[in-house]
This record gives sequence, C-alpha cells and structure tokens, in this order.
Amino acid sequence: MNWKKVLVIVFNVIIGAYLVLTFTTFIGMGDKGDVCKDVQISIKRGVIEGFLTPVEVRNMLNAENVNPIGQRLNAIDLRAMEEMLEGQELVEHAECYKTQHGNVAIDITERVPVVRVMAANGDDYYVDKDGRIMKNTGYACNLMVATGHVSRPYAQRVLAPVGRLIMADDFWRNQIEQVNVLSDSTLEMVPRVGEHIIYLGRPVGISKKLERLRKFYLYGLSQAGWNRYSRISVEFNNQIVCKRRE
Repeated sequence: MNWKKVLVIVFNVIIGAYLVLTFTTFIGMGDKGDVCKDVQISIKRGVIEGFLTPVEVRNMLNAENVNPIGQRLNAIDLRAMEEMLEGQELVEHAECYKTQHGNVAIDITERVPVVRVMAANGDDYYVDKDGRIMKNTGYACNLMVATGHVSRPYAQRVLAPVGRLIMADDFWRNQIEQVNVLSDSTLEMVPRVGEHIIYLGRPVGISKKLERLRKFYLYGLSQAGWNRYSRISVEFNNQIVCKRRE
C-alpha cells in the first residue's frame, strides 16, 4: 500500500469537509436570520466643525423607521437607508454597508456651510460651499457672518465663493468674523484683530485683494500698529488706501 498516496487523499478529504462545513455554517447563519446588532456611524468633517453628530443620525433613522438594529441582515435595504439620509438637509453623501460582525456601517459626508447670513431684511440662514441655502437649524457654528443688504441670489452667487476662500485659509478663517454688504452691493469686512474696517469694493478679484491685504498686515500694520487706521481699502489694483484713526 502506498501510504504517502493514502495520506494525501485523507488530507484532501479533511480539507474538503472543512470547507463544506464552513460554507454551510456561513449560509446557515443567514438562513437563521442573523440580526443587525449595532450601527457604526462615521461622519467626515470639513475645515470647520459641522452640525451632525452620530446621535442625530440615529434619530434620523428612527424617525424614518429605517433603523436596522434588530432587523434580519438579509432583509435590510441599504439603498433605502442611503436615499433617506441623502434626502436630509445636512447630509451631502451617505454610504451604508454590512460588516462581517453583524453590524451596519454608515459613512457620511456632511454638508457644511461656509457663511451664515443675517440680512437686514430679517433673513437668517446658512450658505454651503456650493451656494445652496441651508435653513437656520439652531445649531451653533463658528462661521463668518454676512450682514447688510443681502438677497438670496447675492448670497448664493457672491458670498458662497467668498466664504470658500475665507474658510480654506487658516489665517483668514481666524481673522475675519464678519462681511457686510453695502447698499451698492460692495463689500466690507470686520476683522477679529485690529480696530479697522476692510473695504473690498466690488466682489471681483477677492483672492488677489486678500493676498494684498495679507502682505500689508505682515509688512505694514506689524510696524505701524494694528489700531493705527480706522479704514483700509484694497478696492483698487496695486494699491492700499488707509484712513488714519482720528
């Protein structure tokens, strides 16, 4: 008898039986109706802290009766969950999937505003990076505030790009606390440091105006003093006009 050949055959039979048993057990678990034990929620943050928390996402699931906890895994409609979440105002994108431990994972990209509008006409809302209006949810958020003669089209067309510029730059995000829209649709800004008003003029070439102002802060105000001027205008190209404080 060729014992080596017999051992190989026995070994192959054992491996085959193990694979069949494992596969049968895995299928059987689904047939027995394993249920979802937990929901793992991950929220992708932007440059600022947004509004959403895992608790609020769970509340959304409960309010729409799509919380998967306790449901059979093979009966959970992940696409329906994604569509429900993406229909919420604060959610940009949602991806739902099952984990190997019997849970459901939800990855959310949050819709984050770049400016809060508190207009002279009484409007109070947020605008996101894409220029979409977001209602005032009652949450606190450390954002630049836009005041004055702000219409919704102006907020979407002008203030959203300005907000993107400010929020994308660490220096300006910490320095600018307010932008005010004047009656002729020109812009002025209120800084956190320095008792002066920054006049931008027409909302064109904002990035170049801010870069010119940054250099003036660095090489001018750092020498002259942050409170020497009451008004700093960067309205025109290649020049900065300052009004001395009286």
